[in-house]
Amino acid sequence: MAIFDYRAKNLQGQTVEGAVVAPTESAAYDTLREKQLTIISLRERAKSQQFLGANLFNRVSVKEQVVFSRQLSVMISANVPIVRSLRILVRQTKNVHFKMILSDVLDEVDGGAKLSAAMGRYPQVFNNFFVSMIRSGETTGKLDEVLIYLADQREKDYGIISRVRGAFIYPAVVLFAVLAVGFVMVVFVLPKLLEVFAEGGAELPFTTKLLITVSDFARNQWYVLVLFVIGLIVGFIMWRRTAGGRRVLDIVKLRTPIAGRIFTMIYLTRFARTLSTLLTSGVPISNALSITAEVVGNGTYQDIIARTIKEVEDGNSITTVFVKSKAVPLMLSQMMSVGEQSGRLDQVLIKVAQFYENELDALVRNLVSLIEPIILLLMGVGVGFMVSSVLLPIYNISNAIN
Repeated sequence: MAIFDYRAKNLQGQTVEGAVVAPTESAAYDTLREKQLTIISLRERAKSQQFLGANLFNRVSVKEQVVFSRQLSVMISANVPIVRSLRILVRQTKNVHFKMILSDVLDEVDGGAKLSAAMGRYPQVFNNFFVSMIRSGETTGKLDEVLIYLADQREKDYGIISRVRGAFIYPAVVLFAVLAVGFVMVVFVLPKLLEVFAEGGAELPFTTKLLITVSDFARNQWYVLVLFVIGLIVGFIMWRRTAGGRRVLDIVKLRTPIAGRIFTMIYLTRFARTLSTLLTSGVPISNALSITAEVVGNGTYQDIIARTIKEVEDGNSITTVFVKSKAVPLMLSQMMSVGEQSGRLDQVLIKVAQFYENELDALVRNLVSLIEPIILLLMGVGVGFMVSSVLLPIYNISNAIN
């Protein structure tokens, strides 16, 4: 597949520009004619530009994955052949990168490959959990139901992360505004006042001297601070990509006060929901645990699940490792034990996922209520520091004059 950039005129006579994905130039012409466009120019995009666009600017969003799953499910349930369904989705997909991926999946399926195998070639879009669910749907003949289930699960998982991020937007904006105002005051406003204080000859208090030092550094050696921040960010990103860095960061996420509980709830919800979905679809428990370990997103829980797989393969209970781990709440271990003994582990896990999701919502709401007064307190301390640094010298100068 290749990307072709085009200029054309629509039925209203307006000139439009865009890109189309097609195996050949003639196929691109046919696709544009089907859209009732009169082609002015058509040129294949350079391979380097295709790669750059695909990797930097045209990533597949969660919303696009959810829409794709729902639309494919509707067409399959309406007995539309899967090749024709994919061809329709390729034509109406606007994301060029996603269009190229779906085109390749279409070619593979049209050539006789299974949908799960074709999707498995693109793990950056269709992860192991998604592919395994598609495979189970192909085996059981319930692909339409599986696709709807996948869309629902993807929306729920994304919704959890979105709620957590959204809860911190307001505090982050307020904190950024405070820092920006403080920077403007230190760099542009205070230096003029501080020069007057220095010429007055009065003894300056410690806070004023500290403010003068900070102001001089911010004005004259700001590049040192910028280079330090950039180096710190780049170093952190590089360290996070190492195996040791990821391991340490995963541990810190779980042990950080307050935030650790939020991360724990996110990982446990993801674990319970994913494992329940896979077990409901008939995936063997060892395979389901292996896929869940990839989806859960934390090294600590991945290690726990890996050890659990060995215990299950040796004929032991699924809760053997969970009971001994401090990172797993006792309630989860006990509920899993009850589900295993009753033969309804999948149903119990979905109840656990709903419980932790509700707990997460309540925790985030309480945390936001707690953060707001803390930010106001910090703002008050900062404003008080600046005011005292300015008013005290004025008071001392007035006394010296009198």
